[in-house]
Amino acid sequence: MKNAKSIYWKNCFLLIGLLFSAEVVSQKKPSQKKTEIKELNEVLVSGNAAEKRKKEESLNVETVNNSFIQRNLGGSLMQSLQRLPGIKTILIGSGGSKPLIRGLSFNQVIVVENGLKHEGQQWGADHGLEIDQYAVNRVEIIKGPSSFIYGSDAVGGAVNIKPLPLPSQNSFGGSVDLVGKSNNAQFGSSFNLFGRNENWFFDSRVTTMDYGDYRVPTDKVHVYSYSVPLYKNHLRNTAGRELDLHLSTGYSGENLKSVFYFSNVHTKSGFFANAHGLEPRNVDLDLHDKSSRDILMPYQQVNHLKVSNTTSFNLKNHAFETQIGFQKNFRREWSHYVNHGYMPAIYPENMYAPESLERQYDKDVWSFSAKDEFTVNRHQITIGTNLAAQENAIGGWSFLIPAFTQFNAGLFAYDKIELNDQWLLHGAVRYDYGKINMKSYYDWFESPVSENNQTQMEYLQRSEDLTKTFNSFTWSTGVNYNPGNLSLKANLGSGFRMPIAKELASNGVNYHYFRFEKGNPNLDAERSYQLDLGMEWQQQNWSFQLTPFVNYFPNFIYLNPTSSHDIYYGAGNQVFEYEQSKVFRYGAELQTRYYFIKSLSVEIAAEYLYSEQKSGNKKGYTLPFSPPPSVLFGLNYEPQIGFLKDAYFSVDYRITGKQDNIVPPEKKTAESHVFNLAFGTKVKTGKQDISLSFQVQNLLNTKYLNHTSFYRLIELPEAGRNIIVSLRIPFSVSR
Repeated sequence: MKNAKSIYWKNCFLLIGLLFSAEVVSQKKPSQKKTEIKELNEVLVSGNAAEKRKKEESLNVETVNNSFIQRNLGGSLMQSLQRLPGIKTILIGSGGSKPLIRGLSFNQVIVVENGLKHEGQQWGADHGLEIDQYAVNRVEIIKGPSSFIYGSDAVGGAVNIKPLPLPSQNSFGGSVDLVGKSNNAQFGSSFNLFGRNENWFFDSRVTTMDYGDYRVPTDKVHVYSYSVPLYKNHLRNTAGRELDLHLSTGYSGENLKSVFYFSNVHTKSGFFANAHGLEPRNVDLDLHDKSSRDILMPYQQVNHLKVSNTTSFNLKNHAFETQIGFQKNFRREWSHYVNHGYMPAIYPENMYAPESLERQYDKDVWSFSAKDEFTVNRHQITIGTNLAAQENAIGGWSFLIPAFTQFNAGLFAYDKIELNDQWLLHGAVRYDYGKINMKSYYDWFESPVSENNQTQMEYLQRSEDLTKTFNSFTWSTGVNYNPGNLSLKANLGSGFRMPIAKELASNGVNYHYFRFEKGNPNLDAERSYQLDLGMEWQQQNWSFQLTPFVNYFPNFIYLNPTSSHDIYYGAGNQVFEYEQSKVFRYGAELQTRYYFIKSLSVEIAAEYLYSEQKSGNKKGYTLPFSPPPSVLFGLNYEPQIGFLKDAYFSVDYRITGKQDNIVPPEKKTAESHVFNLAFGTKVKTGKQDISLSFQVQNLLNTKYLNHTSFYRLIELPEAGRNIIVSLRIPFSVSR
C-alpha cells in the first residue's frame, strides 16, 4: 500500500512539474487534514524549429509551412513561394512555373520532395514543376551551392519539400480544401484522408484543378513584329487541367520507421496559340475564342509518377536512413504539323509518330541513397551515398535533344562541431561521378546535300553516339556564432554540375523561342565557388536579417546567339550555340519586421543581384533571366476578434526596379509597382478550426512586365487583377 501510494504521488508530481509550477502543501494527519485551493501559474514552453535550424546552419535557409502557402496561394508551388526575397519564378502561364534562386534556375537548382530529387524535363523554360502544392506541409529553400548535400545540379540552391508529419496515434480524419480564382475562372479542390493505430498509418490526398484562359490588362500584344488582338483580354489557349493522387503508408515504431510514398501528378495545359511555332499568324481566332476553357493545339500533357520507400532505424549511437525511389516523367507536346525547311508538305501516313505529336520525352529514373548520422563527443557526423540511373527516350516529328542514358554516384561526409553554446563549425566533402551516353539520331525526311558540284538527297544525322564522363570533388566549410539575440554565419563552398544532354547534343529548332539551338560536346563540368554571409538580430518587437553573397563560375554554361542561320529546319532561324565563360555574381537579401503593438507590424523585404560574364563572346553582359532589384513593403494587422482565431489583414506593395542590364535577345524591362491584399482567419467549430483566406493579387489591375517570365520576349504583361478565395475544412473521428 505504501509503495502504491508512493508511485501515485510520484506520477502526480511528474505531471505537475511538466505543466505547472506549484507550491506543495505538507500533508497533516487525517484528523487534521485541511483542503486548500491554489491557482497555479502557467508555464509557457516556446520553440521554433525553423529559427533553430537557421541558427545552426551556415548556409542561408528559409523555411515556410503550409499556412504560408495558403496565405500566399499562387497558381503553382513556386508562385506561392516567390514572396520570399531571393526567390523568383520563370512563369509559364497561370498554372506552371519553375524556381529561380538568386538568378539561377533550370538544372542549376534542384527540387527535393520527401527526400527524393525531383527528375522531370527541368531543362526547358516551358517545363513547370510537377508538384502538388496542397500536398506540401513544409518547404526549406537553401540559397547557394548545395552540391555537398545533393550532388550535381545544386550549384544554385535547392527547394527541399519536407515529408508530411505522421498522423498521431489512434487518429482518423482529414480535410477538404476548396479554391476559386477570378482571373482564369479556376476552381479546384483537394481532399485529404489519414488514419493511424499505434504503429501503422496511411495518409492520402486527391487534388483536382480546372482553369480557363487567363487575362491580362491589355487588348493586344506583339509577337515580335506582328500585332495580336486579344478577345476580352484572354490569352487564348492557356487553359488547363490537373489531377494529382498521393498516398503514404507504413510503420512507425520506437526505433524503426518505414514509409512508402506514391504520387501521380497529371497536367494538361495549352500554349498561348499566337506564340508557338514559326507561323503565329495562322491561328483560327474564331475557334480559339469560342470558349475560354477548351484546350486546343498547341498544348502539353505531362504525367509524373513517383514511388519510393524511406526506412530509418536507430542502432546504439547511430541513426541510419535508406531510400529507394522510382520516377517516370512522361511529357508530350501536341501541335499542328507544319512543314519547315525540307520537311514534306504532307505528313507521311506510315510515320512512327502521330501527325499532331510534335515532341515526346519519356524519362525513367531509379535511385538509391543511404546515410548514417552519429555523434562523437562534440561532433555530429553524417556520412552517406547516393546512386541514380536514368533513361530518357524521345518521340514525335520534331527533334531537339537526343535520347540518352545517365548514371550518377556520390559519396559525402559532413561534420558539425559544437564548440560551445555560441559557436558551431561545419565541414563537408563530397565526391561525384557521372556518365551520360547520348544516342545517334537521323532525320525522318531527306534534305539536299551538295558535294563536288553534285546534289543528292540524304537523311541528315542530327546527333552522334556520344559518351561523356565527369567527376568532381566539392567541399564546404562554415561557422555560426549565436551570442544571444544576434546570429552571425559564414559559409564558403564549391558546387559542381555536369552538362546535360541539351547542352551537349541539342540540334534543332526551339519553336517557343523561334531559334535554332546547337549543343557543344566539348563542354566541361560547370563549377561554382560561393561565399555566403548572414546576420540576424531578434528582439521582442524587432527583427532584422541580411544575407549577402559573392559567387564565381570559372566555366558557366550559357546559350550564345551567333551570326549563323539554319537553312534546313526553318525560315532562317538564328543559331544559338552553347558555350562557357567566366561569370562573377554578387547580391544580397534583406528582411526586417517591426511591431508597433502586438497586433500591428510593418515588414520590408528587399533583394539585389548583379552578374557579369568575364570572358567569352558575351563578355561584359549579364546572364539570362537575371531578376531586377525589388523591395516589398508589407503592413500586417492581426487582431483578436471573439470567436475568430489567427485573424490577419495585410497589404503588400512591391516596387520592382527596371532591368536594363540584359543579354541579347532579352529586352529591357521597365520599373513596376504592384499592390496585393490579403486577409483570413480560422473559425472555431468545436474541436476543429475552419481556415478561410482571401487574396486580391495585382489589386489595381496594373499592366507590367516580369523580366523572368517565359513570355517576356513577346512583351506579354503579367496577369491582371486576381481574386483568390480558399477554404480548408478539417475533420476528425474520435476513436
